[in-house]
Amino acid sequence: MKKFFSNKIAIILLFTLNIGVLSTASCKKNQVVSGNDTIKTFTNPLGGITNIGDPYILKYNHHYYMYATSSPDGFKVWQSDNLIDWTINGLAFDKNNPANNWGNGNFWAPEVKFINGKFYMTYSARMTNGKMKVRIAASDSPLGPFINWSEPFLLDDDYSYIDADLLPDGDKIFMFFTKDCSLNIINGKHVSQIYVAELNKDLKSFATIPVLVTTPDQAWESPNNDWIWNEGSFAMKHENTYYLMYSANVYNGQDYSVGYATSANPLGPWKKYAGNPILKKNMAIGVSGPGHNSVTTSPDDKEMFIVYHTHTFPDKPSGNRNLCIDRMVFENGIIKVIGPTRSPQPLPGGVNYRLVSK
Repeated sequence: MKKFFSNKIAIILLFTLNIGVLSTASCKKNQVVSGNDTIKTFTNPLGGITNIGDPYILKYNHHYYMYATSSPDGFKVWQSDNLIDWTINGLAFDKNNPANNWGNGNFWAPEVKFINGKFYMTYSARMTNGKMKVRIAASDSPLGPFINWSEPFLLDDDYSYIDADLLPDGDKIFMFFTKDCSLNIINGKHVSQIYVAELNKDLKSFATIPVLVTTPDQAWESPNNDWIWNEGSFAMKHENTYYLMYSANVYNGQDYSVGYATSANPLGPWKKYAGNPILKKNMAIGVSGPGHNSVTTSPDDKEMFIVYHTHTFPDKPSGNRNLCIDRMVFENGIIKVIGPTRSPQPLPGGVNYRLVSK
């Protein structure tokens, strides 16, 4: 009898253990882990991130860092390992840091590039005289703190400048930036235009005189209006061609969109793509004012993604914007954006699944 109960207990224990193993295997098969579900898609906008604009994503050492127009005191930074799920990490640039005692507000459009072992942030801010100027800050970490590195560019002229973007190209570094329409009046119109100059190797001053890259002249850019924009530049090189992506129309309007121009040389001449814009509104799915983009790659580096903002409230567009990404490809040298989207999309290459709360 004793032996019988002993064998029975052993059988029960073995059965219980097997059930546990099967349950664990079932969890793995159905991808249910610790009270979370795993999914294989993402949907724009990302991460519940709102009240931002001009998002820029830096990919460095298998991690992602997102910077944006996001605070009256500087620029917040978010982190991600999969390009989809983001955690905020405070201010990467803080104007209240004694070393950054510059800028009276309107901290706009930060971008961060890793160059020669250091992280450099371009940004613009308003001075006490009301003019916007572009400046470069530097840090040893993508999280900051970023400390002003250069003096403001074009400090002594009569114009405002915003939306700087650095393009490292071999042993040269070029800076694209916008002469803002607030003070740039041409034939009675307020005009935002994009310029470019080569920088000296210390990234503190121009090595060449800035030259005009683009001005609003295509039909979609509303060139007959009294206020017109080419702004939000992002430059890159694909094969032997340079591409300059930019935004046109006003940031708080539904028609804010993205186009691009190409050149054989960063200093030009540049030619706009006849099929612009390549990313525009789709009010049927709730997308208003997609613009001010950057570009990054998937964790496995096999896919490109355009990074951009849209209006948080499409029917009432304003400076309240959110973070979106969509796939982007080159087809015979032409940029194609697979978007904008609001439906579930496959995760970026190299991301097997996401953990989300039930």
